[in-house]
Amino acid sequence: MRAVLVVNPKATTTSERSRDVLVRALRSEVDLSVRYTRRRGHAVALAREAAAEGVDLVVTLGGDGTVNEVVNGLMTAEPPTRAGDAPMAERLPALATVPGGSTNVFARAVGLPREWPEATSMILEGLRLGRSRTVGLGRADDRYFTFCAGFGLDAAVIHRVEQARRKGRVSTPSLYLRSIMNQYFLASDRRHPAIVLERPGEPAEAELATVIIQNTAPWTYLGDREVNPNPEASFDLGLDVLALRQLRVASTTRTVTQFLSRQPNPRGRQVLRLHDTAEFTLVSSRPQAFQLDGDYLGEREKVRFTSVPAALRVIC
Repeated sequence: MRAVLVVNPKATTTSERSRDVLVRALRSEVDLSVRYTRRRGHAVALAREAAAEGVDLVVTLGGDGTVNEVVNGLMTAEPPTRAGDAPMAERLPALATVPGGSTNVFARAVGLPREWPEATSMILEGLRLGRSRTVGLGRADDRYFTFCAGFGLDAAVIHRVEQARRKGRVSTPSLYLRSIMNQYFLASDRRHPAIVLERPGEPAEAELATVIIQNTAPWTYLGDREVNPNPEASFDLGLDVLALRQLRVASTTRTVTQFLSRQPNPRGRQVLRLHDTAEFTLVSSRPQAFQLDGDYLGEREKVRFTSVPAALRVIC
């Protein structure tokens, strides 16, 4: 089996020594080539090249941003023809994700342990046993995402966190909580909801303040604790949506408390939830912060979301 390991050398929870250990472990099972990212977006090109070379497996070492870039590279590659009319997931290399970031939502969502040594052991066992699962993806316009997207408040919070990290701050739950409070109270236009959600054949849902989209559950983690606005979201189904019609203090606090609970089931007059949705479009009368898989991508006034079923095989 031929494999490529795509390494983000800035991964927050691994060292050069641990990377060497990982490489030796993988080479005990596969014919491995190691490639390092040099800039944001580079992993897209590396994964696309690997798929075009006809490798069987692409392994990532990094956080959710590295995984997202590799997935986008695979999904936009032109691999050598395999098995004629085989499903998409069979034509592409399989994916394995070794957690190396601060949160690692995708790796944990497919059942891998949080720490990289234990996750590596599980991946090696999966390779020996031929164990994998097929997952669906989401797509926002022409870009794919693995576990979540956001339009509005949560994306603006991620932007704040990224700015803090560029100044040398460490990504911690407390940093996220402070960023949420600052964005909510100091920088959000909470009185004038501007987003409209449009679905084929359905009435539009207007005057939404912020929208969370999930391709699986959980949406994210606070340390070891799952955060689950849409607990029924699944890689095997379409996209799930939670939108808030208002960002009033009382109703927003109640909703956040609901999806932080042990048995989350957010509800109320200010909550819109959609389950297993194939496609929809978000349109805003003013630019909204936009994120995919925890990476801030700037502001948008319109984004079309679609579900891409059975898109990739994942070793886990």
